[in-house]
Amino acid sequence: MNVLLYISIVLIWGSTWIAIYFQLGETSILVSIFYRFVLSSALLMPILYFSGKLQKTTATDQGFIALQGVCLFSLNFVCFYYATSYISSGLVSIIFSFATVYNAINSRIFYKEAITSTVVMASILGVTGLAIVFYPELQRTQFNRDSLHGIGLALLGTLFFSFANMISKRHSNNGIKPQTAIAYGMIYGSVLLAGMIVVTKQPITVSLDIRYISSLLYLSTIGTIVAFIIYLTLVARIGPTQAAYTTVLFPIVALGLSSLFEDFHWSLMSFLGLALVMVGNILINAYPAKTAMQKR
Repeated sequence: MNVLLYISIVLIWGSTWIAIYFQLGETSILVSIFYRFVLSSALLMPILYFSGKLQKTTATDQGFIALQGVCLFSLNFVCFYYATSYISSGLVSIIFSFATVYNAINSRIFYKEAITSTVVMASILGVTGLAIVFYPELQRTQFNRDSLHGIGLALLGTLFFSFANMISKRHSNNGIKPQTAIAYGMIYGSVLLAGMIVVTKQPITVSLDIRYISSLLYLSTIGTIVAFIIYLTLVARIGPTQAAYTTVLFPIVALGLSSLFEDFHWSLMSFLGLALVMVGNILINAYPAKTAMQKR
């Protein structure tokens, strides 16, 4: 079951990069992100409520859900979207792959979990593989002020993502299911986004372009509701460090789509990088399977 969840999240989030690309245009970034999560929340909340699957939560639980919501459904996406206005999406993908490292460190800080040599080695292999894949693009990147802004935003967005992973583990320990946390969390994230739109005086516009509308629907349903339920379920099952390794893999899917839609060309270095990522994936998946058996 874990393998199926793992593959699903890699394929879904790998495909959202091209959908996000179709979102960029006449509608501002903040407004597009707001549309995405308002629509997702409007679809998910009634389904959970009327099916009786929306859990009752305490005020403390809601506080943590709100914190997770602003990290996972607002601040991290704002950072990533704006980062791509300074640096390439490929470089942003590489930086996002450091979620494995962030999660290992944060798990140590918040849950006193040991950082194993297996996790470190798998993370190094994965990130190195992606660096090799994107080496030509990295060569073209000039580390000027704009580049530093983009790198800083991408690192900050990844940190917010990792914090949300830590809170998700807290939810799991307290019996809060991912769909409940997501349904409420998207509301909190949308409220923060609405406030940011008002403060920054962003124009409320809607692009009627078929690519914009179709990508918005895909991101709101499959890319958000389905993907986050799968991902947070995976966090609950195998832990945030192992689950975060999907962030190393899904850019490979994005590269495949880029070769179709954005004229990306595979090279020997691309395949070498992919091989390193695969080796890291085997290592990090073999490790939790053994420890999970030991814990039982």
